[in-house]
Amino acid sequence: QVQLVESGGGLVQAGGSLRLSCATSGSILWFNGMGWYRQAPGKQRELVASIPRAGTTNYVDSVKGRFTISSDNAKNTMYLQMNSLRPEDTAVYYCWGSRGTFNYWGQGTQVTVSS
Repeated sequence: QVQLVESGGGLVQAGGSLRLSCATSGSILWFNGMGWYRQAPGKQRELVASIPRAGTTNYVDSVKGRFTISSDNAKNTMYLQMNSLRPEDTAVYYCWGSRGTFNYWGQGTQVTVSS
């Protein structure tokens, strides 16, 4: 069974940094694409950043220049480095992976940015 497990969330002051990790139960290369979504209270879940198995990374405009998505194939782990955090980045962040028509999700990790 495919499992995605996030870690690294927490409380940080505005301007601070956090690094989220997503560990997969199997090879990270098994996925066609992976990424990070977030969902703030009362808002729809949005794709923050994605990294296809082959191709370029993509970011939502609001995090460009501040967030960096990466992966370590040897560790079967994906990361989201978040710098210059803002209160509007506060949300539950979800690790996501896709293969064919199937989507896989982590349990979510809370990121709270105080002003």
